[in-house]
Amino acid sequence: MILPPIDEDLLLALLNTTPVIEGEQRDDLANREDGLRWLGDHGQPASAKELQAAVEVRSALQSIIRGNQPASTVAPFIAGISYEPAIDGEGIAWNLNLPAGRTAAAKAVLAWDALRVSSPGRLRPCANPECRLFLIDHSKPNTARWCSMAVCGNRMKARRHYERTKDAAVR
Repeated sequence: MILPPIDEDLLLALLNTTPVIEGEQRDDLANREDGLRWLGDHGQPASAKELQAAVEVRSALQSIIRGNQPASTVAPFIAGISYEPAIDGEGIAWNLNLPAGRTAAAKAVLAWDALRVSSPGRLRPCANPECRLFLIDHSKPNTARWCSMAVCGNRMKARRHYERTKDAAVR
């Protein structure tokens, strides 16, 4: 059975809607208008119910990925999902039936689970403790640690260098 592709981009974009900017955590979905625009910009139905479900599933997935909650936390977002077969020109195509009002949330959960199964440990939080972003490590050795080498990676390396030189100067 060949299923529709998962939407890693939607999952990562949703997880990363709570960035820390200049030391302050921001929520890109907190404002109703901004949240509805975000959904539309990501090809998802833009309704108040969709936005509420997206915000709730984002929080649940962030906690699950950080190891703070069990996977069962996302069960309400996938209730009612089904695949329906349809004959196409060359065989059977499988169409995903998503519950109205939870489309984006359900897609995010399906993408999270597909990554969990196919690429264990590759979806993770940034290693910078001051950062709230997530990354999907597509590198062969699975060694990526930061959401961005230019931002968090640079900061963390500079911080470690400072600590080493400070400790050496004290001796």
